[in-house]
Amino acid sequence: MTKNLETTRHPETLKRVCIEPLTRVEGHGKVTLLLDEDNHVKQARLHIVEFRGFEKFIQGRPYWELPVLVQRLCGICPVSHHLAAAKACDRLIGVDRLTPTAEKVRRLMHLGQVLQSHALHFFHLSSPDLLFGIDDAVAHRNIVGVIRDHPEIAMQGVLLRKFGQEVIRVTSGKRVHGTGALPGGVNKNVSLEERDLLLADIDRILDWAEKGVALIKRIIMTRPDFHYRFASVDANTLSLVAPDGGFELYDGGLRACDPQGETLFDHVDDQGYAELIHEEIKPWSYMKFPFIVALGPEQGWYRVGPLARVNNCKRFHTPLAEQERQDFAAAGEGRPLQAALATHWARMIELLHCAEAIRELLADPDLQCTDLRRDGALRTTGIGVLEAPRGTLFHHYEIDADGLVTRANLIVSTTNNNQAMNESIRRVAADDLDGHELTEPLLNRIEVAIRAYDPCLSCATHALGKMPFEVELLDAEGQRVGRLVRHADGSVAA
Repeated sequence: MTKNLETTRHPETLKRVCIEPLTRVEGHGKVTLLLDEDNHVKQARLHIVEFRGFEKFIQGRPYWELPVLVQRLCGICPVSHHLAAAKACDRLIGVDRLTPTAEKVRRLMHLGQVLQSHALHFFHLSSPDLLFGIDDAVAHRNIVGVIRDHPEIAMQGVLLRKFGQEVIRVTSGKRVHGTGALPGGVNKNVSLEERDLLLADIDRILDWAEKGVALIKRIIMTRPDFHYRFASVDANTLSLVAPDGGFELYDGGLRACDPQGETLFDHVDDQGYAELIHEEIKPWSYMKFPFIVALGPEQGWYRVGPLARVNNCKRFHTPLAEQERQDFAAAGEGRPLQAALATHWARMIELLHCAEAIRELLADPDLQCTDLRRDGALRTTGIGVLEAPRGTLFHHYEIDADGLVTRANLIVSTTNNNQAMNESIRRVAADDLDGHELTEPLLNRIEVAIRAYDPCLSCATHALGKMPFEVELLDAEGQRVGRLVRHADGSVAA
């Protein structure tokens, strides 16, 4: 671990380098580095500097608004919040099992979401570093460079994302911020006309997905020593798995493994997540730091997302993705892959799985049935958990007798990855930056490590009242006449 780079003594004596804003990520963040006079890195931190506040915004709102309301957290992964909230609301109204049509429509929606999100990230945000090298000239290392030098790859990325958004439109009514899921089910099925529209393109989509996996494998294998070393940190992993231990995105039990792949807990009901996971607060970021309770904050942090999911699962039920998973597992030589850049490989295996699973699901006649919703007796607590593109997503709501939200807790994928991202940038700082004169290509290595996690920083900043805050009152001459400070523990002092 590089924990010693989180906080240094006497920071006021060190020079400060700030990477702001972080580029080619969703949302706003920055990285600060503190260096001594010989350019040795003494501290490296990822700061999330924007603030949202959805956990407070939704208090007092009726529970049935939540599936539509919370997806405004993000325009990139709104379906993930839409479905997690819907799953929580299912529990609130006493529905533990949906109709077959409702579950399959939701699963189809979710597959479209993961496919389009992975396509956007890999082809548009990360491919410039992967295709041209992370030390390439910044004027060329961007999506415009990809379009110019690799137009077929750029076009495949656009059309893969477009197809995923069409799946979302068919199942939710709109490509962004749709309304397909509601407490207890869905508000529409998939018509034969809509099914045939998607089937017309699915073979081409599947072909491009296979080519995407082949591309990232080829990139990694050209410089395996570098790609397996870069930003590599040993991490616990957390994800949902199917009852047979297979890959699962929409439902399942929670599985956590240690860096060696040994099971920490398995097939745990997601309704009991709060007994397994707690969140730590640190005074230098709006984003919280989750950890596995049994291991504590120091050892219990973990990684979620494609790398965690593909490492954790025992199989894919779709044949092409399963073959690729076996190649992926073989690369680890009996140990889970821990390299940050291997996340891109896992991401493309998941994209291939989504294309296969969409084709299978479109052949299911249940999509055209009209039994769309169930109802039950109102409960006070509802928890919804699924695998968003970036990792495990928790939505937890409590309501009163009138159905109004009294408490909300959201642990989003990027929050789950907070410590892992910090550890990865510290690994880069220690391995690649320490003792060197800093240049743009070297600083880009920090960003490359962060991009591997595909962070959604807007989603991750939703807590209120924990960040240190200082207010000063100045008179007309600019002299301070009053000061209030709110500390990280919530206490306020004059």
